[in-house]
Amino acid sequence: MNGNIFAFYNLIRSTMIGKLVQPEIEQLIDNRNWAMLRETFADMHPAEIADIIADIDEKDQAIVFRILPKKLSYSVFEYLDFDAQEILLKSLGQEEVSEILNEMSPDDRTELLEDLPGVVVKKLLRLLSPEERAVATKLLGYPEYSVGRIMTPDYLAIKSEWTIEKVLLHVRDIGKKVEYIDTIFVRDNEGKLVDEITLKEILLAKPDSLVKDLMNEIYVSLKVTDNQEKAIELFKEYDLYAIPVVNEENYLVGMVTADDVIDVIEEENTEDIQKFGGVEALDEPYIDTPFFNMIKKRAGWLTILFLGELLTATAMGFFEDEIAKAVILALFVPLIISSGGNSGSQAATLVIRSMALGEITLKDWWKVMKRELLSGLMLGTILGTIGFLRIEIWSKFFNFYGEHSFLVGLTVAFTLIGVVMWGTLSGSMLPFIMKRLGFDPATSSAPFVATLVDVTGLVIYFTIASLILAGTLL
Repeated sequence: MNGNIFAFYNLIRSTMIGKLVQPEIEQLIDNRNWAMLRETFADMHPAEIADIIADIDEKDQAIVFRILPKKLSYSVFEYLDFDAQEILLKSLGQEEVSEILNEMSPDDRTELLEDLPGVVVKKLLRLLSPEERAVATKLLGYPEYSVGRIMTPDYLAIKSEWTIEKVLLHVRDIGKKVEYIDTIFVRDNEGKLVDEITLKEILLAKPDSLVKDLMNEIYVSLKVTDNQEKAIELFKEYDLYAIPVVNEENYLVGMVTADDVIDVIEEENTEDIQKFGGVEALDEPYIDTPFFNMIKKRAGWLTILFLGELLTATAMGFFEDEIAKAVILALFVPLIISSGGNSGSQAATLVIRSMALGEITLKDWWKVMKRELLSGLMLGTILGTIGFLRIEIWSKFFNFYGEHSFLVGLTVAFTLIGVVMWGTLSGSMLPFIMKRLGFDPATSSAPFVATLVDVTGLVIYFTIASLILAGTLL
């Protein structure tokens, strides 16, 4: 029996190096072998344990969480997603919840609390110590989507007249209480930020030298009320791991770390992708969004796009006589409108992404327009040539397009050039227009561009057809 247990135990431990085998963990849970499970978890990263807890049955999550050593459990809780955290808060006792909330890093705790109902938040705030409650209340008081919501008020700060030896003593004294110690901020006697120094510079300096000898007063900072998007821009631009946060008077109040910004980037990218697909941004994960909320988020844009497509039918009706005289023209309608919509979607995607990355701004609209007009001309020429050749080759073998196949080919070719140029122009300029009007450029989504080009593409098609085919088919 013992031999089987140890063999199984070694198998479990061997998987710690790679990916943990979930069925074996579940077997330990089913057998209620908590001692072995606890020892197994001791060799794992908190993020791996969080993944395991999130994947097991809800009824077992609190039990497994309770077997973790307290210090490890605090770290694991921070790595859990919101749904798993919420389940544990409901399952654990009040004293356990109090310990977890008091030990959580302020920024992670704020992220948890801001997603909970107000009544629940009030109850949880009462479980915090007076000091932590003051910190939590202050962070929750900052505007939504501001830097203050994601910053941590725990940081290492020193003064310029300190010696390096005193700085090292200070680091050893409070370093364990701080989330990130690789960057140390320098404050003046009033508490205002004057510089930042890396821990590497401190360690390499002589013990009796002064902090001011290392200062160059070149640093980047954020205001507590800045939008979180600005934090993303600064982290990307300067390749930083931590940025100090100050108030309007330049008093140091906290710092933002890269891991906090990564979460914001993921949320914003998800929102942009959803908008680009013609869907209002979801407030919850897809699988957790209530059915009727999902319908509501999708129905608005879908209705607008449908009404826009109705204009396509109107345009077709306007050119009813032309279609009646030359039925052959109707065959190419899907080809024409899809080519324009595709080219417009391509241009919109490229421009919106470039805007998001800060590669282009509103002032670059003319450069983009010239570039896309030329691109549209080249792309349209390529598609037009292919379309013309296809019609001509088919006519030689099947005489499918009648005696005026050459003119039909020219009509399709010139239409494709015009429609693709219009598509690239519309797709590239709509994000600029939306941005100029104060809207999110992502809302000029691919479906919206495609709908716009569908309607106008028909007008271009039949206008060119009436010019080229006049006196023949029309």
